[in-house]
Amino acid sequence: MTATALRQRGNELLARGLFAQAESSYRSSLDLEPDSVRGHNNLGQALMRLGRHADAMNSFQRALEIDPNYAIGYNNLGIAHFEQREYEKAAACYERALQLNPSFPEAHNNRGNVLLKLNRAGEALAHYERAMASKPALVSHGNALQQLKLYGAAVESYERALTVEPDNPEALSNCASALLSLKRPEEALRLCERALQLKSDFPEGYNNLGGALRRLGRFAEATAAIEAALRLRPDYAAAYSNLANILLGNHQTREAVEYCDKAIALDPQLAEAYEQRGGALNKLGRPQEAVPSLIRLLELAPDFDFAVGALASARMASCDWTEYEATRDRIVAGVEAGKAVVQPFTLLAMNDSPELHLKGARILAADRMPPNCRLSWSGRKYRHDRIRVAYLSADYHQHATALLMAGLFEAHDRNRFEVTAISFGPHDESPMRKRLQRAFDRFVDVRNESDAQVASLMQSLEIDIAVDLKGYTGDSRPAILSRRPAPIQVSYIGYPGTMGLEQIDYLIADHIVLPPGLQAHCTEAVVYMPDCYQVTDSKRAIAENTPTRAEAGLPESGFVFCCFNNNYKLTPATFTIWMQLLQRVSGSVLWLLGDNPAVVSNLRAQAERRGVSADRLVFAPRLGSEEHLARHRLADLFLDTLPYNAHTTSSDALWAGLPVLTCIGRAFPGRVAASILHSVGLPDLVTNSLEEYAEKAFELATHPDRLRELRDRLARNRTRYPLFDTGRFCRHLESAYTTMWHRYQAGLAPETFAVTSSFVTEP
Repeated sequence: MTATALRQRGNELLARGLFAQAESSYRSSLDLEPDSVRGHNNLGQALMRLGRHADAMNSFQRALEIDPNYAIGYNNLGIAHFEQREYEKAAACYERALQLNPSFPEAHNNRGNVLLKLNRAGEALAHYERAMASKPALVSHGNALQQLKLYGAAVESYERALTVEPDNPEALSNCASALLSLKRPEEALRLCERALQLKSDFPEGYNNLGGALRRLGRFAEATAAIEAALRLRPDYAAAYSNLANILLGNHQTREAVEYCDKAIALDPQLAEAYEQRGGALNKLGRPQEAVPSLIRLLELAPDFDFAVGALASARMASCDWTEYEATRDRIVAGVEAGKAVVQPFTLLAMNDSPELHLKGARILAADRMPPNCRLSWSGRKYRHDRIRVAYLSADYHQHATALLMAGLFEAHDRNRFEVTAISFGPHDESPMRKRLQRAFDRFVDVRNESDAQVASLMQSLEIDIAVDLKGYTGDSRPAILSRRPAPIQVSYIGYPGTMGLEQIDYLIADHIVLPPGLQAHCTEAVVYMPDCYQVTDSKRAIAENTPTRAEAGLPESGFVFCCFNNNYKLTPATFTIWMQLLQRVSGSVLWLLGDNPAVVSNLRAQAERRGVSADRLVFAPRLGSEEHLARHRLADLFLDTLPYNAHTTSSDALWAGLPVLTCIGRAFPGRVAASILHSVGLPDLVTNSLEEYAEKAFELATHPDRLRELRDRLARNRTRYPLFDTGRFCRHLESAYTTMWHRYQAGLAPETFAVTSSFVTEP
């Protein structure tokens, strides 16, 4: 046979999948024509199919040595580099192919593919548009649009591809991926199922099927789908990343980190895996370890949604103030421009602007909430003997929200209210969990239900008033109420600010945390409680035994300033004031919560930089509630933070008899401690500037008689003022619920109103 005939025979064998026989035929042709460019090129293709990439590259390079202007050879060498994840080398090969043949559609398509891998979607799009004559380019065009977050346009591109080729499994699966980004998991699920009917050995199809099932809350099925993808392709990095996402949703955080590590080992360019790894480590209380992953995420994808804020959050949680001001300014500028740069909760701790808080909440609401989400509610007016109230939370366990609210749930008037818990958080088997389960008429665990399923359940229960206790804090699920499962929907306690979500009708507040002038920065109607908006539990126990100062790590003498706020609330400005106080008050120490080792080392280093010996900082580990309250007796004065005040920690300190000094801020989270102090008869501990705050702290630390008077007054007021009167608060809240219910029954829209107290407060 001639060399040409042997090459043709090799091509036929290659098309039939007989790669080893094709290799043999091509080698025979090269024995006859050793310098055949086509022979070396075709041999390279057979070797690629056999998984022998190094040998294939040698064949393509030999073809290019013979003919340096062989565009097809550069294209195929680029493919070999691409499959080895050598993306920069692949890009250079495709670029050379296009220099030799500018109208080479396959090279345009392939260069677009590698540019997508290099997170250069805009450039990729231009190449796909040059290659639109080829069927693969129609799908790749949609892929580029997805990376550019133009999900609606991506769906249109895939639909065009499906018009040309209706049974293209890749187009179906990738269209499903875009639909998932548009919060349309039901449609995505149908496309994935169709793709897998057409191609049962399709790992991408199974991976996207897993993503759709995860969004629908069908976690076991989602896991099975992704495991099927990994059986077909054990080195499928995106599938490991997707599996990590499911584990995160199931509170299996340590396992999620392991799968992120597998994904990154397989594909070091996979941005999503770095995001998930950073989030998981932060959740595990290892924020300093999260920082490198989040830095790498921003290197790979500088515009990745919420990544700048995620890095800021990890650094704040470990008191790592690297580039603090620059990062804060970048976040503020991003929110002002309407960009998804930061989660609203992180923004609250970095900035004191109610205007900006509203913008940040609206950005998240637009990004995360599903479209057409009012379909779940029929608009009926329920007529029940008792008003049905459902509280939605992930915190029905040993958590700060539960510590505040347990007594309220127990105090509800069961003759007038039927109270349901909708729980989507962990079941920790703690005494608090058992207490909470007893406190409700109905306790429903919905951890394994989708947002749509939970909304449907609430509708079937004919809930009158749904109260979201999470807002935009960790493990929140605002998409449940975005589906409008109840005629009246309320935000309370978990998130100190507006949610920027039109389906939330009311926000529970008071005249201090949210003065009337700030109403314009809320999308909800405001319900003004007559006392403090924060509920407390008057049944909270304090351990009888007080640890010694030595047991707590405190010196035997000297003034003890303390702040048990979460570490992310500490800022450089506040810390500087604290260090100045330590310098002014001889022998004093600062007692702080030490949530992780990085906090301890970072704050000690910051103290030394400000001229204060590191040993004047004492760090407290987390303890059980009763023991934690008891150790407050060792402190002299609680120093608050700004722009995010002490909330539960302020109530803790006051309940334990420790005065709290605060500085009131501009926005809701920076005004809570002021409200709490007014409600316990200590308004003189509210300052209006950081300068006044610093001087007041110094005055109290150096005038024991004034501090003693405050302690005595607090001891008297604990049982006389409204703050710790759970029953009083419950009656006021029930009055608010009743007013909301009557307005709705009368066909009136939500409107701001104030609850009037019928109680007499003793001065």
